[in-house]
Amino acid sequence: MLWFFLALICVFGWGCADLFYKKGTDDSDRYSHLKIAVWVGLVMGVCAIVLLIIFHKQFSFSTFFIDMVKYTPASLSYIISMVIGYAGLRYLELSIVSPVQNASGALSAVCMAVFFAVTGRITHFFEEFSILEIVGSVVIVAGVILLAVVEKKLADSEKPLPKSERKYRLGALALLFPILYCIFDTIGTAADGIILSDESLMGLDEIDVLILYGLTFFLAALGCFIFLWIKNKKPYNPFQKSEVNKGIAACCEEFGQVFYVYAMAAQPVLAAPMVGSYCIVSVILSRIFIKEKLKPSQTVCVILVIVGIVMLGVAEGLAEA
Repeated sequence: MLWFFLALICVFGWGCADLFYKKGTDDSDRYSHLKIAVWVGLVMGVCAIVLLIIFHKQFSFSTFFIDMVKYTPASLSYIISMVIGYAGLRYLELSIVSPVQNASGALSAVCMAVFFAVTGRITHFFEEFSILEIVGSVVIVAGVILLAVVEKKLADSEKPLPKSERKYRLGALALLFPILYCIFDTIGTAADGIILSDESLMGLDEIDVLILYGLTFFLAALGCFIFLWIKNKKPYNPFQKSEVNKGIAACCEEFGQVFYVYAMAAQPVLAAPMVGSYCIVSVILSRIFIKEKLKPSQTVCVILVIVGIVMLGVAEGLAEA
């Protein structure tokens, strides 16, 4: 049942990160998403270096670059998806962005299942699944997808924005941001599930993945920092008071990342859709702190996902009883 609690902690961490990403997004700053990326890369880079120092004896520097190449498809997919997601927050509300983005949890679970089936290793992952676990996963996926549909309909029914705000919205085109995020995040999550599985022949464990992803994101953040320096004619200072929310979001992101990696290593197919449900936490927190009211249809979706998570928890508890 350990994977369930790890995934649950990840859900809370990433849900909080989403809230602070939105609070740290400046609609009038065209480079706001790159500044967030700098913060995330900084935090992940520092954590990766700390892990290197602690686990340097088990981390083989001789195979470092080979491992970097192995993990590049997953890390780049994540980085691209996250930067796209940060950019999308300038044009869409968090409650719309997060549910659409996190359909990737369901899609990645399907991709992993297809991969393991094609490679003849599907039995290992599904022989231990109970009906309750399968139904719980389906309920979570259905809740997230329905929430995305509900949020889209609510967005379409809203009154036109004032002219002063209209320049920061792209209408239906803005939905390309969470959709692209979903595609790239699906690739990254599916790759993680395959890489971290017991059947994987890639030789990467949880610590390796945390270090490789952190260092890769740090390099991407360095690139964003240099770009901002060139564009603005002065270096970006992430430690100024106005950037506090970005820093908090980055810390919540890394906090969730640690538990995500271990949850995916333990039970990738079930953990993926559950982790994707962190949009529920995002929606609830956005209602509390951004003062958006929860509509009845949204409440139903939230309850549906919570029921699915409870079903998974009960299934895990019964399995260990």
